[in-house]
Amino acid sequence: MRQAAALLEQLKIPLVKHVISAHRMPQQLQQFAASARDQGIDVIIAGAGGAAHLPGMLAANTTVPVIGVPIKTRTLNGIDSLLSIVQMPAGIPVATMAIGEAGAKNAALLAAAMLAIRDEAVARRLAAYRQAQTQQSIESEAALND
Repeated sequence: MRQAAALLEQLKIPLVKHVISAHRMPQQLQQFAASARDQGIDVIIAGAGGAAHLPGMLAANTTVPVIGVPIKTRTLNGIDSLLSIVQMPAGIPVATMAIGEAGAKNAALLAAAMLAIRDEAVARRLAAYRQAQTQQSIESEAALND
């Protein structure tokens, strides 16, 4: 999840960070989710491992979009987390990313794209980030052929 936070900071998108356990802190989870919109939170990125109920429980308690990131676990390498997050019942959507670091980065990029719908400054920074990725790939290919 550090990768998601770092990328959001790179894109100059304000963020708040919390540690909330779906199983150990159910009251805090419900309170946070229920008040998210009133706090000005436009999208929630939730990383979870193992049983990975956090993203779904957040989504069940708010209408703010929730992006779930399965965390790699020792037992099943994150497959358990992925299946827990992706298998949501109809009516409680969670956008589910890949397991691990790639998923965390893509969660930040998806959140940025959602915010860019109505924030032109975020849209410009996201476009610049994507262009830099393209340029990096072009340079990698050129270096390979030198």
